Amino acid sequence: MNAYFICGDIGGTKTLLQALQSKDDALQVSYEQQYDSRAYAGFSDVLRDFLGKAGMNHADCSPAAACFAVAGPVVAQRAKLTNLPWLMDVAAIAAEFSIPSVKLINDFEAVALGIEALSASDLVTLQPGKPQAQGVRVALGAGTGMGVAWLAWQGERYLPLPTEAGHMDFAPANELQAGLLEYLWKKFGHVSVERVLSGSGLTDIFNFLQASLGAGSGLVKANMNSDGAAQVTDLALNRKHPIAVKALDLFVEIYGAYAGNLALAGLSRGGVYVAGGIAPKIIGKLREGGFMQAFCSKGRYSAMMSEIPVHVVINQKVGLLGAAGEAQCMLSV
Repeated sequence: MNAYFICGDIGGTKTLLQALQSKDDALQVSYEQQYDSRAYAGFSDVLRDFLGKAGMNHADCSPAAACFAVAGPVVAQRAKLTNLPWLMDVAAIAAEFSIPSVKLINDFEAVALGIEALSASDLVTLQPGKPQAQGVRVALGAGTGMGVAWLAWQGERYLPLPTEAGHMDFAPANELQAGLLEYLWKKFGHVSVERVLSGSGLTDIFNFLQASLGAGSGLVKANMNSDGAAQVTDLALNRKHPIAVKALDLFVEIYGAYAGNLALAGLSRGGVYVAGGIAPKIIGKLREGGFMQAFCSKGRYSAMMSEIPVHVVINQKVGLLGAAGEAQCMLSV
């Protein structure tokens, strides 16, 4: 069967959409475009523009199905994005754009689904471990927010279990992290993991350290704004600014500890997959050792933690791969 369908990975910062054709069980991408999510009042504006540019807004080439991965909880096929003032509703999308079958899935549910489609070149292994066949897996990733999904083997394949584990309480592991918690508590009240492990979280870590330790070399004279993560990363990796270096080290240390907590919670002997927008940009820092040291530092369970495989997903379209696979499955139902 030949059919056209669309898939999307929709986050607080960017939206990536693809138009595909399923031809004899093979997938062919016919059009792809990335959008600045914050530049649009709602998803309908983005989809309308995309369908027009993809030539899929007429009867001869209209999509038969669509699957959109969204950064937020999906309830009864409706989603309010966590870091974007968009409300998405399957029934409304299907009616407005005359798409017979539309589905919303959580963005990290899509990442989890996409893992099976990855090649070895899409992964950087931080710890080979001793992978257990059909063992539980967990995918997590910091970007605009923090996403988490588990994968459990059911029958003949892995099934994803979407979560909102990024909104669990942040648990400091030492005195410096306790100071960071107090700093963020005064700013936000409740301090979730996402308040630390995200782009804005890295900015806040830098501001906390600058307030606590001083401006150091003086390269940065004022606090970063909420979008300063790229600047902090540049200062740390390229300019060796002492506060920025310490901020990135602290970020990586907390990231590793949290990944280890998730691996313990799910006993994820099938592997830990670190995805999201930030990890590929700091892959050198992740490989230095601080991430894995914090990951494995679990007291009496440290030896077991050293047996759990840990990979960084460097393919930034893994969520799109998962959404595309789900859309293709929708066509066969």
